[in-house]
Amino acid sequence: MNAPARKLRSNFPRGSYLWAVRNAQWQAMGIPEEDCEKPKIAVVNSSSELAACYSHLDQVAKVVKEAIRAAGGVPFEIRTAAPSDFVTGAGARGAYMLAARDLVTNDIEAAVEGAQLDGMVCLTSCDKTVPGQLMAAARLNVPTILVPCGYQASGEYKGQHVDIEEVFIHSMHAQIGSTPVDEVIGMSRCAIRSPGVCSGLGTANTMHIVCEALGMALPGSAPVAALSDKMFTDARAAGARIVQMVWDDLKPRDILQPGAFANAVKAVLSIGGSLNAVKHLQAVATEAQNGVDVYGLFERLGPETPVLAGVRPIGEHLIEEFEAAGGCRALMKQLQPLLDNGVRTVTGGSVADNLTGYQPANAEVIRPIARPVAPRPAIVLLRGSLAPEGALIKPGIVERKVRRFSGPAICFDTSDAAVAALRDKQVPSGSVLVHRGAGACGGPAMGGGASRVVFAIDGAGLGDEVAMLTDGHLSGLVCKGIVVAEVAPEAALGGPLALVQDGDTITIDLDTRRVDLEVAPQVLEQRRAAWTKPSPQFDRGWLQIYRRNVGPLAQGAVLTRDTAE
Repeated sequence: MNAPARKLRSNFPRGSYLWAVRNAQWQAMGIPEEDCEKPKIAVVNSSSELAACYSHLDQVAKVVKEAIRAAGGVPFEIRTAAPSDFVTGAGARGAYMLAARDLVTNDIEAAVEGAQLDGMVCLTSCDKTVPGQLMAAARLNVPTILVPCGYQASGEYKGQHVDIEEVFIHSMHAQIGSTPVDEVIGMSRCAIRSPGVCSGLGTANTMHIVCEALGMALPGSAPVAALSDKMFTDARAAGARIVQMVWDDLKPRDILQPGAFANAVKAVLSIGGSLNAVKHLQAVATEAQNGVDVYGLFERLGPETPVLAGVRPIGEHLIEEFEAAGGCRALMKQLQPLLDNGVRTVTGGSVADNLTGYQPANAEVIRPIARPVAPRPAIVLLRGSLAPEGALIKPGIVERKVRRFSGPAICFDTSDAAVAALRDKQVPSGSVLVHRGAGACGGPAMGGGASRVVFAIDGAGLGDEVAMLTDGHLSGLVCKGIVVAEVAPEAALGGPLALVQDGDTITIDLDTRRVDLEVAPQVLEQRRAAWTKPSPQFDRGWLQIYRRNVGPLAQGAVLTRDTAE
């Protein structure tokens, strides 16, 4: 380790007010006085007993803190909100899920910036904590490493593989009447066999891979099985590395450069990852104030980035197979000719340095560029008269027979109403189901259960016969049918989606990358004049604060900066 070469921001003159009161607090906690001069590292822990995603993080925190002490630092464990889609999605129509992402960011700011700590090791787990931690790193710009804390073991039911995706899908099938309730109960008892995040390539595993592709996690650390020897080895390495990063003053904004975001976008595209990664990456770029247009990157890079791996739910490989093949590091090696190899990473070296001499373990699971698993992009950004600011669709890797869908709209303002109509067979074949009022402002926080509607369509046997359009977002596990999500501007802000009426023709074209409303301009002008903004949801508490301050998807739906001063 290099000798300390700079003053730490956490240190104050000996005997001064701030030194004295902190020393008094820490003496009472058993921290020696000489440790007041060492790098003080936040171990950001979202441990919670509410969900399996977080139930193991205290074990990881212990290992990280030991490594920090051994490397000459002083760890301070801090806690944040711990949102889990399948648990905290129960209240407020799911609005707490995305809103909690920004709460995580602010939890970290209050603790780390308030205490003037020198660096952070963030224990990443479920969907929203990962971007929340990345956003905090970009905002505070103190040396930071993210540690992927692993995926859960899935199970078997009646001799077949079962994980949380099957439970989600079939629970909605049960509401439609196409799956017996007892089957869903049986699956739920077997689907999760250990702590950790969803075992498919949903939002959590996608964002763990994003951390490494951005250069914010150590090479080879994503994805990883929760509580495995490898996970603990990586955690120890991160605890040791962060201390030297503090002395080197290697900050997130040194890493989160435009080239790093382009690399991360290519990584997501090459695995057909979660659509949610788009807005989360944009939120990180917004906090980093680097001017990167992530939506523009997905639009531009999508057609030229090959799909190199097919992991559930877009393919047949399990996440365990993807990890065994080398995970993100192998993916980056296969993508290397397309990457910005010069950007820095938390190792202190470049992407090229981290990949030198490395070879993927299985070129069938993670293929080379010359032999992709799919000829077309697995994530497509659409524009058109219904989505002038963009919309997202995940066609998957199976070649679609239908790449252009045109049909009459049938409109719903809640997911409950849409599911009820599907259950009652009131959604005709050939129609476009419009689910609106579920955007960042209207939901708020994109609560509204759009994913439930997708799986209900599938359960009704209409997956190839009914398209769907929503301003809400989808679970990272969703990869079914022709479903256009995150339509912007959203309906609650008066976007074109708000003007759609039953019977209007909507056309979705994957080849031209357009989504259009086939209604005469003068008719839309009349509807615009008659339109009134819906009454806002929630008038107190955190959701009110979020609703009043959230920005557009083009900025990542982050809380906006006050520009009045």
